[in-house]
Amino acid sequence: MAFTQIRRFHANNVAVLRSSPLSEISGSLGDLGTLLPLMIALAVNNSISLSTTLVFSGLWNIFTGVAFGIPLPVQPMKAIAAVAIARKFTIEETISAGFTTSSIVLLFSITGLLRWFTHVIPTPVVKGIQVGAGLSLVLSAGTTLLQPLGWTTPNPFDNLLWAFFAFVFLLLTQRLPRIPYALTIFLIGLIFSIIIAGPNSLPSFRFWHPRTYLPSWTAFQSGALNAGLGQIPLTTLNSIIAVSYLSSDLLPHLPAPSVTSIGVSVAMMNLIGGWFGAMPVCHGSGGLAAQYRFGARSGASIIMLGSFKILLGLFFGEELISLLYSYPKGLLGIMVLAAGLELVKVGESLNYGARDLWEVSDSRSGNNNGNGEGSGPNGSKQQRQLSDEERLERWTVMFMTVGFLLAFKNDGVGFLAGMLCHAIYHGQAVWDSAAGFGTDYLVKAWDRWAGRADWDAQRLRRGRTGNWNGRRSSSRQATAVEEEEGLLSEAN
Repeated sequence: MAFTQIRRFHANNVAVLRSSPLSEISGSLGDLGTLLPLMIALAVNNSISLSTTLVFSGLWNIFTGVAFGIPLPVQPMKAIAAVAIARKFTIEETISAGFTTSSIVLLFSITGLLRWFTHVIPTPVVKGIQVGAGLSLVLSAGTTLLQPLGWTTPNPFDNLLWAFFAFVFLLLTQRLPRIPYALTIFLIGLIFSIIIAGPNSLPSFRFWHPRTYLPSWTAFQSGALNAGLGQIPLTTLNSIIAVSYLSSDLLPHLPAPSVTSIGVSVAMMNLIGGWFGAMPVCHGSGGLAAQYRFGARSGASIIMLGSFKILLGLFFGEELISLLYSYPKGLLGIMVLAAGLELVKVGESLNYGARDLWEVSDSRSGNNNGNGEGSGPNGSKQQRQLSDEERLERWTVMFMTVGFLLAFKNDGVGFLAGMLCHAIYHGQAVWDSAAGFGTDYLVKAWDRWAGRADWDAQRLRRGRTGNWNGRRSSSRQATAVEEEEGLLSEAN
């Protein structure tokens, strides 16, 4: 990450926070509907350390806000969390699952496979993963949070009446977006939580005492095989590739994080925090959509959230479990539903505005508006016009992905269905694109290795002759030029 880019993100974070502080605070709380239920359930099961999770996830919030400059969430790895809750994993088993997923994601990142995946996977499939994730959140809000409630039960402060109130308030904020919806609902829910749990539930000071965990071979096998491997498709598709696409859709004025940088970020969060019992975490398109929906427009939002998490983890930790456990499910459910609907909306741009529809104009004198888009018939880039048949094909591929994802509740199954559908339409083109990109990657890797070998040989000759000055051969100059061109091409 270039220092100049971080300076640009910092300037944007400060400017956005000064112009709309309430929106940034409200947006920072947008992902609570996903975070709280899973984190609380894992902590109650003793599958994670709550205090350590708050401290480390807070640190990662601050890091991502500084390094990426967008409201990129830090949320639970859902597949691992679901298995850990159902099987009552120990802390060692839970972190072993996180280690497994993160190690493979790190391998994908440093070998360039993530970039290859991004090049090969068509936009309709990525959009299908995003829309499917959004609809999954909507279904989850209905089945696990809202459906068990009655109109007046289980208590006067957590029921369908309050959920209906939160929903009406959500609709009103559609016309009044400056109202900090998530912040307002969070504070109301916190007050209700204190009333429901009683005054004895108020947390007392308990300073964080970190401890390290070393999984046994049995625990590692259990976590890796039962949960870690199943998380890999979800993390790769929804937490890395879909996030990179979504950030460019929602915040086009800021540079979208590359899939490699997001992959390394996901890997390092767990390969560091896991040793201390922190919950396996990732970035997610649903969380990004939620925080954007409730007002977040910069990294300042999650920097504030991270600071708040660190304070809670350092001074309260496990004392918060009973209070968070009583948080009203009706209010959480509406927040999750709103986040899901925001993510579903990205499917609207499938046939107009999607990144794969922009093409370079043949015009030699184009005016660029600064966003990479043409400003007229002579612009440097313009939208490719689709035929009715092409639009139907793209919608079919996207909804094939969505349908199988929802039917099997598995991102990997939806991905395979979408890719197969796309291959039926464009089989030869898919193979040529994948093979061409893979061949180009191998050639560049070989060129870099050959250049390094030539450089080492020159150094060896310099050591033997002791006369390097004035002996920079034409071959060495050619190698230097090739290396420089390689670096420039990679930077571009």
